[in-house]
Amino acid sequence: MTRGLTLDGVRVLIVEDERPLADALARGLRRQGMAVDVAYDGRCGQEKASITRYDVVVLDRDLPGISGDQLCTEITGTGGTTRVIMLTASGTLADKVEGLTLGADDYLAKPFDFPELVARMRALARRATPATPPVLIAADIVLDPARRTVRRAGQPIELTRKEFGVLEVLLAAGGAVVSSEELLERVWDEHADPFTTTVRVTVMTLRKKLGEPGIIETVVGSGYRVSAAG
Repeated sequence: MTRGLTLDGVRVLIVEDERPLADALARGLRRQGMAVDVAYDGRCGQEKASITRYDVVVLDRDLPGISGDQLCTEITGTGGTTRVIMLTASGTLADKVEGLTLGADDYLAKPFDFPELVARMRALARRATPATPPVLIAADIVLDPARRTVRRAGQPIELTRKEFGVLEVLLAAGGAVVSSEELLERVWDEHADPFTTTVRVTVMTLRKKLGEPGIIETVVGSGYRVSAAG
């Protein structure tokens, strides 16, 4: 996997009834830094999409329960920012046109190359989230999402994927408070237990690595924010 394909902080739902394919995609996308949920049928996908805001939904057309076509129409009909890429065993021009007419943002025929899927998801994820500067800066901290680098006062800082994702979300918020629940949703996935200390511990280790003066503030009862003053 190339580092340029990394998508930290992107929330993805895979709706695919071929379990080996769905699980393989989930593993590969998680290695790219994404938070990935999986549904093996249309009804489960419908439920997950109704309670979680996803940046990108990877959606098979031929699903049990509720068809991929119906689910695509429901997701794109809400007027939200979620982007849909449809997967299908049939890649004819007529099928592609039909899929795009249903509201899908992109269409990929099986079998496909994983790097191509990730590249297309990168493009869709950029459209699903508010525009952010190519480089995020607060005080003397500079985060480059494309290169996955963080520097403070010009010195490189090595972060884990989760630490990088948390810092990216906080910097992108531009000083606004981000709740622990939102950090869990943006950086982890549905398997993260909201009652654990996962976010608190990650923020604690992130603060240590960033050093002094501290730049991440705790807003009691609300969450965390980055102080521009540092």
